[in-house]
Amino acid sequence: MKKVVEDFVCEVCGAKIKGNGTTDHCPKCLWGKHVDEEIPGDRASMCKGLMRPIRSAYRNGIFRIFYKCENCNHEFWVHEGEGDDRDLLIELSKY
Repeated sequence: MKKVVEDFVCEVCGAKIKGNGTTDHCPKCLWGKHVDEEIPGDRASMCKGLMRPIRSAYRNGIFRIFYKCENCNHEFWVHEGEGDDRDLLIELSKY
């Protein structure tokens, strides 16, 4: 798999995001887009629905975010991204 850096505008909060090749969610509001299917950066999903951040978990020094796609209901975990809003990650960890 070849990393493709993709910048994007968040469809939820409008933030302009600089991608890194595996970026699939907004670091400001944590919402994402269902672009990956199996591994970060594979861009194999045809769905392209919005991913709602449901909860987070902190283990081994990093947060993981649990998502549910608003379009197809696919559920999955992703690692936090660089610059993700820590306050939102902490708030999501309470669920």
